[in-house]
Amino acid sequence: MPSHRPPTLVVAAVVMALEGVTTLVLGGYVGVETVIGRPSDVTSSLFVAAFGLLLGAALLWVGYGMTRAERWARSPGVLTQIFALVVGVTLIQSGRWGLGTPLIVAAVAGLAALLSPPTTRALYGDQD
Repeated sequence: MPSHRPPTLVVAAVVMALEGVTTLVLGGYVGVETVIGRPSDVTSSLFVAAFGLLLGAALLWVGYGMTRAERWARSPGVLTQIFALVVGVTLIQSGRWGLGTPLIVAAVAGLAALLSPPTTRALYGDQD
């Protein structure tokens, strides 16, 4: 594990952490609303809540892997940002600019940080 983490890797870890915390909060919100509210389908609501909590924890784990400059963290990080771009575009197309725009900005920043040369060197070294 390299002792020096470039700023790009730190940015990628922060983006993943923000996405993870946001997903955890939303999953928790759905869970609380399921318990105190009157959902039309309790099973689906509980599934969405559990999925949000599990996904949020997974995103935080990937972010943690990035802080430790673990090679395995890059692929799920890139995949997450690609999915975030798709979700962000979908939100904008449905008129939810306030949600879609920050998601797209975060995803682009995360992708740029993950795919940058300093991040590649930190994760894989100087390979020919």
